[in-house]
Amino acid sequence: MINYKTNDNWFGDVSHLAKSWTMVRILRSVIAIGIYSAVVCIAVEFLELQSYISMNTSIFSLLGVILSIFLVFRTNSAYDRWWEARKQWGALVNNTRNLAIYVEAMFPKKDEDVRRLMAKHISNFCLALVEHLRDGTKLDKLIYLSDEDRAEYESKGHIPNHIALQIMERLASAHRKGEINEGDYINIKAQHQSLLDILGACERIKKTPIPFSYAVFLKIFITAYGVLLPFALVTTLGLSTIPIVMFIFFALLGIELMGEEIEDPFGLDCNDLPTGDIAHTIKTNVFEILQDRKGSSREYELYEKVF
Repeated sequence: MINYKTNDNWFGDVSHLAKSWTMVRILRSVIAIGIYSAVVCIAVEFLELQSYISMNTSIFSLLGVILSIFLVFRTNSAYDRWWEARKQWGALVNNTRNLAIYVEAMFPKKDEDVRRLMAKHISNFCLALVEHLRDGTKLDKLIYLSDEDRAEYESKGHIPNHIALQIMERLASAHRKGEINEGDYINIKAQHQSLLDILGACERIKKTPIPFSYAVFLKIFITAYGVLLPFALVTTLGLSTIPIVMFIFFALLGIELMGEEIEDPFGLDCNDLPTGDIAHTIKTNVFEILQDRKGSSREYELYEKVF
């Protein structure tokens, strides 16, 4: 995700566009439509086809209004998905902190094993969720895995779900043994349930994109509009048609492709959510609460020997 300060540097913000793969796709398409427009203009001028082309530009104004309505819906729906995902990950930060604080406060101070286990599992739940929402969880991204853990996780198709189960099993065992009382168990169980609620919400966002027929129709509409527009403008604007068509196509295609980019907010595009950074922030926070460690790389390397 590109980090910037609002209203800090106009041209500096614009320069970020060069870092976006979406912008590269847009520029390639704009150059292609510019070449196409140039061919149309040159053919009309040299072959004197003006008398055979009679297209009313007001029709394209009307089509532009219709297209803009579709694009507004497209952009709003994509941004709603992006913002909903951000809220879910914000809730994940809060709820994992709450869960860690509950564990720290409820379990006996001498029980370091449960604190170590919970810090590990809560962190791994978030790290696993990052990759689960992309191409599937990669075990190399998780921390403090023993050979037994690795073998167990390799047999599971849904690793975040299994880690949540491991957390719940330890809490239920503590409740049965009397390590935590009924009221504490009810309160901490609610924090645990929130992890699964966030997991399900993120999966809903990931697996329910905009309807395919709508996306295809919008692409066809934009393509047809860009292909026909040079014929409507060439008789009145001549060679000026080329930059005008390129600019209009830049605006229309840019909105569509930006919507596509943020529609899946869990990927690695420059405008996607920094879920990896958020997960590592959670890891640091959890270990600070449960192990009184700041979470530096050196401390983690030393601490890993315990496992």
